[in-house]
Amino acid sequence: MHPLLLSFRGFKVHTYGVLIALGVLLGIWVLRRGARAEGMDPEKVTDVAFWALLAALAGARVSFILLHWGEYAEDPLQALKFWEGGLVFYGGLIPGILVGVLTIRSKGLPLSETMDLFAPSLALGHAIGRIGCFCAGCCYGSPTSLPWGVIFRDPQSLAPLGVRLHPTQLYSSLFLFGLFLFLILLRRRKVFAGEVFWSYLLIYSAGRFFLEFLRGDPRTQLLWGLSHNQGVMVALFFLSLLMLRYSKKNA
Repeated sequence: MHPLLLSFRGFKVHTYGVLIALGVLLGIWVLRRGARAEGMDPEKVTDVAFWALLAALAGARVSFILLHWGEYAEDPLQALKFWEGGLVFYGGLIPGILVGVLTIRSKGLPLSETMDLFAPSLALGHAIGRIGCFCAGCCYGSPTSLPWGVIFRDPQSLAPLGVRLHPTQLYSSLFLFGLFLFLILLRRRKVFAGEVFWSYLLIYSAGRFFLEFLRGDPRTQLLWGLSHNQGVMVALFFLSLLMLRYSKKNA
C-alpha cells in the first residue's frame, strides 16, 4: 500500500525494510525476556540470534532471487536491495536453523530448550514482516470480490494495480500473531523439550499450506496444481510431526 515510508531529496526509506527491522528488534526483545525467565544467559542467546539471523536473511534473499531471476537478469545489482521487498521465509529457515544449532552448541546452551525459546520470537518477527510485505505489495493475493479485498494503487507497489485482491499478507500476519500468543502459552506449559519449536513449525506449515491457495503472485507449480511452496510445507509438516514424536519419546 505504501512502499515508501519517506522520500527526501533522493533519500528513500522503504516501509518493508523498516518493518523487517522492527520485527527483528521486537523478536530479540521477547527472546531476551524469555532467556531470563528460563535462567539462560541473554547475551549468549542474542549471539545465537545474530548469526542465525544473518544466515536466514541471506538464504531468504537468495531463494527469492533464484525464484525471480528474470526480474534481475538485466540489472543484478537490484538483487541486493532486499529492503524494498523480496524474502522467502522457508529459504531462510534451513540456513538459519543450521547456523543457529551450530552457534547454540558452541555457546554450550541446551539445544532443544534454546530452540523452544526462539519459536515465539520467530512467529512475532514474521508477523510484523508480513505487514511489510503488504506495504510493499509482494506476496500478493489472487483477485477477489470480497468486501475486504484490497486495491493497490501506488505505482511502486509490487502487486498488480487497480485490481481487488485477497490481502494474503494480512491473513498471514494475523495467523502468525495468533501463533505467537499460542506459543507463549505453550512454552509455560510444555511437557518436553522441543515441543514449542516443533509445534511452531507444524502449525505454521499447515497454515501456510492453506493460505497458498489464495496467493496470486507467480510461483512454480508441482503435482496436482500445488505450488512449490506447498510442497515444502508438506515436507515441513511431516518432519515436525516426526520430531515431536521423537522428542516426546526421548524426553
